[in-house]
Amino acid sequence: MSVAAAYAARWLRLLREEVFVLPSRTMILLVCIFLLIFPAVSQEPFILRILILAAIFAIFAASWDLLSGFTGQVNFGHALFFGVAAYTAALLNWNLGLPPWATLPLGAVAAVLAGLLVGLPCLRLRGTYLAFATLAFPLILLGVVYAIPDITGGELGIYGLDPLSDSRVVSYYIVIPSMLALGFIMWKITDSRIGLVFHAIREDEVTARASGINTTRYKLLAFCLSGLFAGIAGGLHAHFVKATGPSTLELLLSFQAIIWAVFGGLATIYGPIASVLILYPLTEYVPARYLSGFSEDFAQMKLVIFAVVVLVVLIFMPQGLITWFRDRTEKICPRCKLQNVAWRRKCRVCTAELG
Repeated sequence: MSVAAAYAARWLRLLREEVFVLPSRTMILLVCIFLLIFPAVSQEPFILRILILAAIFAIFAASWDLLSGFTGQVNFGHALFFGVAAYTAALLNWNLGLPPWATLPLGAVAAVLAGLLVGLPCLRLRGTYLAFATLAFPLILLGVVYAIPDITGGELGIYGLDPLSDSRVVSYYIVIPSMLALGFIMWKITDSRIGLVFHAIREDEVTARASGINTTRYKLLAFCLSGLFAGIAGGLHAHFVKATGPSTLELLLSFQAIIWAVFGGLATIYGPIASVLILYPLTEYVPARYLSGFSEDFAQMKLVIFAVVVLVVLIFMPQGLITWFRDRTEKICPRCKLQNVAWRRKCRVCTAELG
């Protein structure tokens, strides 16, 4: 058997034994395939733009979930990481002429440093005090942006940046695979020992510290990792729209990340990603295509649509849309704790009765 055939057989076995056995994993695979082949179906610039922006904000929302959903360190100023990376990438590109492939990692590094800046003074704070402390940092940076307009562009921001690509399709195939890869990396982090420690800190930080876990180090790690992924999203956004401005630091963006995460399901990573991929096209494409012809006011109904959809989901699915779907289609084995399809009578691994 050739090497290619061996790898093909291994992947087929993986799909059969690990992916197709659970509805949630099957849905994720189908969504990934759909996103990767979508330009073969339609290359309409407007639709591709919406999907690209949705993918960027999906990374951003998942990065908030990595910090706040898994460790319980509620961050009301998550736009700080996004804005720092966006401004760093913009300034390096505008002033030094660095291309996007150089400014993106440098912007992400700046966001990690911002994570350290936020994490260090906030490590001893909890609950409401932590939330309001994190809220202050983007406001401070926003004041700095307005104070030095000669450098930051002030209220107008910085325009004329180099694009990710001159082709919308190429930009699509830069952002979408990046979103899928970064989402997988974040999920693997939460599925590792680090993720277990994050869970322990969220559930009972005092007990976690008493068991020998250096909670300070892990909380700082969570801030830095969250800043890294949010920073990548910020850099991608700046170069895709070819501009950056105060809107990348506004409180609305931070609260949108929270809403997206809660809508999809906290502490899942794929929940916030799915949430953005549902809500962002719904609130951008529908008003633009079907409501713009009625009136100027009626065309601005996207916030109303956003609020109504979120409200309905949170009333009937308080754990989040994706978590609700998973709980209805899957159940956990009481013996080995593995997920199984809800209609199975025995566990697919240990054959224990599922009840």
